[in-house]
Amino acid sequence: MPKFVVEADGGSRGNPGPAGYGAAVIDAVTGETLAEAAEYIGVATNNVAEYKGLIAGLKAAKALDPAADVHVRMDSKLVVEQMSGRWKIKHPDMKPLAAEAARILPAGQVRYEWIPREKNKHADRLANEAMDAGKKGKQWEPSASTAELDAGARRGARQSAGAPAPAGPPGDAAAGAAKARAALAASFELSAAVPEQAAPTSGWGAADLGTPATFVLLRHGETALTPEKRFSGSGGSDPELSAVGRRQADAVATALAARGTIQAVVSSPLRRCRETADAVATRLGLAVGIEDGLRETDFGAWEGLTFTEVRERYADDLSAWLASPDVAPTGGGESFTSVATRVAASRDALLARHPGRTVLVVTHVTPVKTLVRLALGAPPESLFRMELSAASLSAVAYYADGNASLRLLNDTSHLR
Repeated sequence: MPKFVVEADGGSRGNPGPAGYGAAVIDAVTGETLAEAAEYIGVATNNVAEYKGLIAGLKAAKALDPAADVHVRMDSKLVVEQMSGRWKIKHPDMKPLAAEAARILPAGQVRYEWIPREKNKHADRLANEAMDAGKKGKQWEPSASTAELDAGARRGARQSAGAPAPAGPPGDAAAGAAKARAALAASFELSAAVPEQAAPTSGWGAADLGTPATFVLLRHGETALTPEKRFSGSGGSDPELSAVGRRQADAVATALAARGTIQAVVSSPLRRCRETADAVATRLGLAVGIEDGLRETDFGAWEGLTFTEVRERYADDLSAWLASPDVAPTGGGESFTSVATRVAASRDALLARHPGRTVLVVTHVTPVKTLVRLALGAPPESLFRMELSAASLSAVAYYADGNASLRLLNDTSHLR
């Protein structure tokens, strides 16, 4: 059975503050670095970053060999004791992260050891490289890394694993990372090609698996019109958040700050979205960018009316609208086809500006559903078959080869 050493670390410059993690997978016999992982995760606490480093290291080890015996070495006493089962996990932010880490490999294959910080220099350096990259608005790149495993820590890893000294020089970290990416490519499926993009590949294996750009799609919080289920688009009164909507925005902000993964925030120009985005961005210490193409559909003469009221007043127009995405609402509104065109253009512009980053996109029902539909390659009528609650979260990952992956839809757990 192969034996790996996983060294992981995370840090936060502010606690909470700008945070990142680093992890290295080392061959316990030869001392060769087989894989490295690092990522800037936005504003988070030290403990969140440390857990995310552990998760990344375990995933990289599993990708290399899911049957390997894994020895985790970290300088976080909290993570080591909690994952070893000796300390209870009380903090609500830590419980889902610990559960995720525990699911990656069978418990019998993983053991944990606390080490002093000076023996965890490789992972620590990777985490700092990730935070430095984040400060520049970028993500960590393996090719630019200068992280090296301290010779003493490497000897300690071999000794604790009971392994002899290596006969030759250690392998280079970039080559090891390439091995991990190749293993990942063989074990994860890329599916759901994005329409309106040039001939993406789909399926197993050869697709690009570089760090995807991830859009976390947040529908704005409630307004006075939301519970009454009235058409509220970009051609109406531009309502503000209600008291309920402001509480929802605060709840989302708390949840996203705990996750610590958001690196940029963009919003529809409409007031309800800007207010929601501001609540989250303030908590995360980020600015809000405005993207006009993310505005809601213009519902024309239907603005402010309920579905029943529209059916009573404009029955034929409503039937035609429901039957075809090319039909606009009464009075010069926008068709779903028109909305899809501008939303896709905004998507592409955001992807060009934020390659490999996690972006919070605060927008409305139709743009969120449209982005999901395009990612799935679903027909326009699918817009009427999705439930999307106020202040709900959805997520789509976009890969450089043109593939997209729906990660989450209509999550409201943060509101409970």
